[in-house]
Amino acid sequence: MRLEIPKLYPITDTGISGMSHAAQIEQLAAGGATFIQIREKRMSPREFYLAGLEAMSVARKLGVRIIVNDRVDIALAIKADGVHLGQTDLPPDRARFLLGESRIVGYSTHTLEQALAADLTPVDYLAIGPVFDTSTKENPDPIVGLEMMDVIRSRINKPLVAIGGITLATARSVIEAGADSVAVISNLLSVGNISERTKAYLELLP
Repeated sequence: MRLEIPKLYPITDTGISGMSHAAQIEQLAAGGATFIQIREKRMSPREFYLAGLEAMSVARKLGVRIIVNDRVDIALAIKADGVHLGQTDLPPDRARFLLGESRIVGYSTHTLEQALAADLTPVDYLAIGPVFDTSTKENPDPIVGLEMMDVIRSRINKPLVAIGGITLATARSVIEAGADSVAVISNLLSVGNISERTKAYLELLP
């Protein structure tokens, strides 16, 4: 069954927001978000595990699905809804083996070739990016652009999540280019009122 992903896919970041993952989930959910990735690049595995438990406690009360970035072990330990893998993480087939069929597995791709290869693996959705310039990665991959998004959409039936430099001003154009959802970090978390910003995105997206 094809995974249905909401048009907005928020990703938490404690550095950008200055808030815990749990607090970010509360704010995002208050704005209408129902599918959130928790991303952590600074904490130790133990710290991320404890933060993840807190995040899951909040998410379950609010009816929000949680995807853990990179860490299959953390996703399993906190009983998250799934994991999002990068090109250098555990291969998708091994993640699927560990997580089982009921959990969600997402996978980052940055070229048409990577997307086509990933389409043959047991993943539920593909992330494509960066669509635009992004400041949330130290060494970002080359920009994909809207034209390549359209090309990838024409070749792949799995849900596509666009990521990288997306703002309120550009989000609609990304959906119109073929993305099923837009993943947003900075433009959600660094603008003040996260709940209101989330509402603004959901009202904008078709």
